[in-house]
This record gives sequence, structure tokens and C-alpha cells, in this order.
Amino acid sequence: MAATTDRDEFVRLTDPYRRELLAHCYRMLGSVDDAEDLVQETYLRAWRSYDGYEGRASLRTWLHRIATNTCLTALEGRVRRPLPSGLGEPSDAPEEPLRARAADVPWLQPLPDALVDPATVVAARGSLRLALVAALQNLPARQRAVLILRDVLAWRAPEVAALLGTSTAAVKSTLQRARARLDEVAPDEDLVTEPDGPEDRELLDRYMAAFEHADMDALLGLLQDGVELEMPPYLEWFSGTKDVLRFLGARVGEPGRVRMVPTRANGQRAVGAYERGADGVHRAHSLQVLHVRLLHAPGALDVHAPRAHLVHAPSALGVRGVHSSRAPGVHEVRIARITAFLDPELFGRFGLPQVLS
Repeated sequence: MAATTDRDEFVRLTDPYRRELLAHCYRMLGSVDDAEDLVQETYLRAWRSYDGYEGRASLRTWLHRIATNTCLTALEGRVRRPLPSGLGEPSDAPEEPLRARAADVPWLQPLPDALVDPATVVAARGSLRLALVAALQNLPARQRAVLILRDVLAWRAPEVAALLGTSTAAVKSTLQRARARLDEVAPDEDLVTEPDGPEDRELLDRYMAAFEHADMDALLGLLQDGVELEMPPYLEWFSGTKDVLRFLGARVGEPGRVRMVPTRANGQRAVGAYERGADGVHRAHSLQVLHVRLLHAPGALDVHAPRAHLVHAPSALGVRGVHSSRAPGVHEVRIARITAFLDPELFGRFGLPQVLS
């Protein structure tokens, strides 16, 4: 009876942190599947050592320590999880058939917002964005851990040093190297906090309508100059409105061939795209995550605000802080990147059906 009571207490006290730990493990690994496995492993390790927990650190901190060490062990010997744009130059043949899928690449996976605590999505939206998680995969595992612990979770350097068994000076040095590497692999505009309001919801509606009506002119009006399109598991990706529209225009076909359902991934707008087959049935085709950006206009947005690394504050969780000073109604939103995961198996994770009636 005592053992059962202890287990019940353990579950009651630790379960509220499960979704937060999932987000932490996802940032470390870039895989929802692996993150879920490692959260389970974290709880097993925590239960086994629960008798020794003395409360000198908060339960949240204690669980994050275990989760971080579990992730570091899992990352030993693993290759990073990329997106196509991180593996080579854009293709210049948008109207040619895509080559064979790169099935041997462990691609980055999108994270359904529904798997993460809503408060975490709101407060830490910038640190879950697809572009940032992709950039984090370029860091060695310990640099990645230090950056996340210091700049996302706002741990003090001595706390990180104690977890990693190193000195405070070493942690500070590692953090500097991690930030410098992140500056190299991710442009500023990739990692600023993007809008999340009625403007980008309207943009999403227009995006879905453009595809469903096969209206490439309407789609053109939604894309930023230099828009990028990538489609894991294919290595090809395209840059610039001309090539992106040529690629899509050659494949969207007639009105009604594509249908879309809105969802959310990585704190961003997303859609599940369905393609009509020869039998007239619309089947799951791709999960598309949209990177939406506010266009800079005089008096609309201060994009030259001081840069900041990941800060543990609801208003600034993003690698580079961007502070809005826009006046209502004088700014526009555009799509800067479309990451289309051509994997119908992802639909189940997002609560989307395989077939639309």
C-alpha cells in the first residue's frame, strides 16, 4: 500500500511537467518520436531515484536535469536532423520531377501544438519555431544543452555547470560558442518572432483558398520576395517567388484537386494538404508549416531593435528579439518559407484524418 501511495504521489507531483519536458527534449533532438521516448525514460529514471530527491532543487529543475542527461546520452553518436535547405543549394529546375526520396536522412519533424502545454506554446513560442529547432541541430550536443538551459529555461551558469559536471567559466565559454555558431547557420530574419494574430490567420485562409482554387496569382500576392519551399524527404528545395510558383503551378492542377485543413505546428500556422486521386477521393498529402513574416514599412515595425538571444520572458522568447512598434492597419504579413513534410503518417499526430469526406 505504501509503494502504491508513493507512486500516486510521484505521478501527481510530476505529471504537470510532462508536456514541458516534451518540448525540452524536442528542442534537443528535433524529433517528436524520440522526444516522447526520452520523456518516458526521464520519468522512469526519476521514479527510480525519487526516494533520494531531497527538495534542494525544485521538482521542475530536478526533472529537467534528468531529461537533459537522458537527451545527451541519446545524442551520442547520432547525426543531426536537418531540413533540405540545410544540406545544399536550392534547385534551379522547378518544373522537373523530384528525385527519389532521401529515406536514409533522419529528417527534422514538426511538433504539433496540441502535444505541448498551451502556456508553453504562448510563453516559449519563439524557442519552438521550426527554423530555430533546425538551427539548434547544427550545434554539438553539449552546446545545444547549454544554450537551451541558459537562454530558454533561464538557468544560471552555476546550475548548468553542476548539471554538466564542469565549471561556470566553461559554461559561459560554451554559451558564447553556441551563440556564435547559431549566428553562422541561421540568418537574423529566420529567427525573429513572427506575428500571431488576425492578420496571419487571414493570410492562412487566403493561402488555403489559393490552393483549393488553383489560383497562382492569388498565391503570388501572399509570398515574400525570396520565399523558400522545402519538402522533406526530398532533397530539392526552391528559393524565390519565380521558382516556387513554377514548381507549385506545375503540380496544383485544376481547382478542387487540393483541399486543406488548418492546424498548428511549432507555434506556427500550418495546414494539412489533401490531394484528389483518380477515384475522386482526397487523401493526405503533406503537412505544411508556414513561416510568416511582417513586412517592414515606415512606422510599421522596428526590425532594427537590439538583438537578443533566447530570453526566458513571454515577450522575448526568440533567438533575436524584435519589438513591434507598428501602428494598426499599416503593416502586411507575407509567407517567407513553406516547409511541406510529404509524409501522410504525420497527419495522425495532428489529429487529422487520412481521407477527407
